Amino acid sequence: MASELTLWVDAFWISPYAFSSFVAVEEKKLAYDVAEVGMHRAENRAPEYAKHSLTARVPMLRHRDFYLSESSAIAEYLEDAFPGTPRILPEDVQQRARARQIMAWVRSDLMPIREERSTNSIFYEPATTPLSPKAQQAAAKLLAAVEELLPTGATSLFGKFSIADADLTLMLQRLGKSGHPLGDKVQRFVDTVWSRPSVRKWVDRKRPAFVPY
Repeated sequence: MASELTLWVDAFWISPYAFSSFVAVEEKKLAYDVAEVGMHRAENRAPEYAKHSLTARVPMLRHRDFYLSESSAIAEYLEDAFPGTPRILPEDVQQRARARQIMAWVRSDLMPIREERSTNSIFYEPATTPLSPKAQQAAAKLLAAVEELLPTGATSLFGKFSIADADLTLMLQRLGKSGHPLGDKVQRFVDTVWSRPSVRKWVDRKRPAFVPY
């Protein structure tokens, strides 16, 4: 019997946005189905998918007859639509605002890191080329912000796990998986988040040979 929820993810399981939504659904302990979208075959632009998603982007969530794309919107929807399930955003209003800030930041900034350390370097082969000066500057900015945000000795940003922890960790792994030092404090945070069952379920997924697109 089909679930009321379906989550569409990229066929290579490397999208940081699909990762975020996958972890969010897992953390909510919800029953759901997964469907893969072959973006290398332009399946995200197929008429039916594009009609439902509106933006032809991945991920996309279906809840009964409601369809939603954009990972941050999906996280907000899951939080609102399924009260009584484990929270994925902080309960405190200011912490929740900070989590949203972090989630928006890693989606809209730090472009040199995203360009030079794609998620292929996390889930397939580490990058071997040195970071450009612009990427080094972005890495320094990222690490300085995390040092400021993360309480000393903490392994989550807000005292307990939130989806912002997962999003931030994936951005940090763009650096760490290719050998860029993160520092003991940040590395401890990354290692803890990366070991969560919801995250491992994504990380340990058997992936097909990658086809560039």
